Amino acid sequence: MPNRGASLFTNFLKWRYKNISNKTFTQLMSVLVGFLAGLAAVTLKNTTYFIESFLQKGIVFSNYQLYFITPIIGLTLVYLYVKYVHKEKLEHAISSILFSLSKKKGIISSKKIVLPLVTAPLTVGFGGSVGLLGPAVASGAAISSSVSRLFHINAKTRSLLIACASAGAISSIFQAPIAAIIFAVEVFSLDLTMISMLPLLLASISGVLTSYFFLGDETLFSFSITELFEVKDTLFYIILGVGTAIASIYFTKMYFGILHFFDRFKSPKYKLLVGGLAIGIMLYFIPPLYGEGFGFINNLLKGDHLSALGKTPFDEYTTNIWMVIALLFGITIFKAVAMTTTFAAGGAGGIFIPTMVMGSALGNVVAKVINNLGLGFSVNESNFTLIGMAGLIAGVLHAPLTAIFLIAEITGGYQLFVPLMITAAISYLLTKNAMDFTIYTRELAKQGALLTHNKDETVLGLMALDEIIEKDFKSIKQDISLGDMVHMAVSKSTRNIFPVLDSNNYLVGIVTLDDIREIMFETGMYDKVKVESFMHSPPEVIFQESDTMQEVMLKFQNSSAWNLPVLNHGKYIGFISKSKLLTAYRRKLINFTKEDAD
Repeated sequence: MPNRGASLFTNFLKWRYKNISNKTFTQLMSVLVGFLAGLAAVTLKNTTYFIESFLQKGIVFSNYQLYFITPIIGLTLVYLYVKYVHKEKLEHAISSILFSLSKKKGIISSKKIVLPLVTAPLTVGFGGSVGLLGPAVASGAAISSSVSRLFHINAKTRSLLIACASAGAISSIFQAPIAAIIFAVEVFSLDLTMISMLPLLLASISGVLTSYFFLGDETLFSFSITELFEVKDTLFYIILGVGTAIASIYFTKMYFGILHFFDRFKSPKYKLLVGGLAIGIMLYFIPPLYGEGFGFINNLLKGDHLSALGKTPFDEYTTNIWMVIALLFGITIFKAVAMTTTFAAGGAGGIFIPTMVMGSALGNVVAKVINNLGLGFSVNESNFTLIGMAGLIAGVLHAPLTAIFLIAEITGGYQLFVPLMITAAISYLLTKNAMDFTIYTRELAKQGALLTHNKDETVLGLMALDEIIEKDFKSIKQDISLGDMVHMAVSKSTRNIFPVLDSNNYLVGIVTLDDIREIMFETGMYDKVKVESFMHSPPEVIFQESDTMQEVMLKFQNSSAWNLPVLNHGKYIGFISKSKLLTAYRRKLINFTKEDAD
């Protein structure tokens, strides 16, 4: 039976190649991966909400005294699952996908389909202050990669379908199909052509319909705009843009700072214990930091800041509006801390929704300050809550269009397009000027594995250093004579450059034919001159373990050399020639830019 099944599938693939064009098949596959990614997102949401509901309605939160315990329980369950079931290190969802696209031709392990569906609900459901969007995208991307390999889809189309899966997952979670498409373009650096546009659209539609089918037409935010944009409020939206930019920079720096702090704990168990207790303490004093925080945002949009803050040790002081402002500002400050601590302690989740929570708190704070300064100004606090979310998304993720369309779609707030654009644009421009890379991309940029909308950088990022190293160079020792070099190396090589190595295969210099041309045919010199007398250092050296393709290209440019040696921790590996490098670059560029034919 297995053989018969394999035979039937092989026959199907043959029929597909003959009867369905690549373009049409890609469109069909985009619908499939959009549906599957949407299904993964729905499963993720329902599982998490079930855990949260079970804990909140049971004995656990009767007096809000067990916030110290629940995060540690969730993180412990994640630790045990990862160590004994998954048996691989947890990775940041979006960053790992971007790395797979640039360095692994879109190949993602099928084990990562289930991993986010287990670890993210355990993390978020038990109080981890992270989001579900990243895990939903990660699971959908793994599904898309596996399906693409099953149907023998090429690397370029596989990458497009992974972006389609991300659009399907986002569309399903937020029920915002347009923003989902824009996210895929901005974050995954896709070229928005008709070749990519239609599959993204189909996947996004498929994802949102999946959400409607399983969850109905319920929306994340129940909010109706009652006050439209007024020109007199422009200055305040500019101030909010500057504020969200500062908060975005703080958010990013805090993220890397806390991760660096936890790196000093070598044992995952210590990270779990310290991180779990820290999260528990923060949750005790600031309950809205629990989980994703959609309830917090909804209460702010309704104008009910007391319900948004929940039960805290400061309840008796919340009749003072400035105490409320201080508590909300505390959420702005500590959301980034709680989120990163969750990651550092071994939790799984995403940064997108925590960014929205932080932005909503900051926007509400700015509005409340304006309204209570006693200067006669009045702004709509719900509108500022919405637009604060857009400002943080634009700044933290460097995705201003995603921010604008997402907030507009999920709230029906298209009437606020002008203030959304003002705040998002200012936040993005200031943050981009201060920080070249985001949480998603900083480490990838260091590795030269970052895909961008700059085709030159992207093509270099897609190239593999190992594929262009040439190893047919005759090596020599520094203590041999000129005669030995001529007979043992020059006469048997088609190359004009010779690496000089010591007994441990370390490079000590190079010799070119130009270095010995004047004495190469003087046989009387053969026994009198040693290699060490005319060898010299190469103009540049390429380090296999650390140099990116961008750095390799720059070294050729600065040295004007035609061949450069490649070392791995000091040991000689081979040479890279400028001609082979440029040929490989041109081939990759052609493959990257050409459109798939029918």
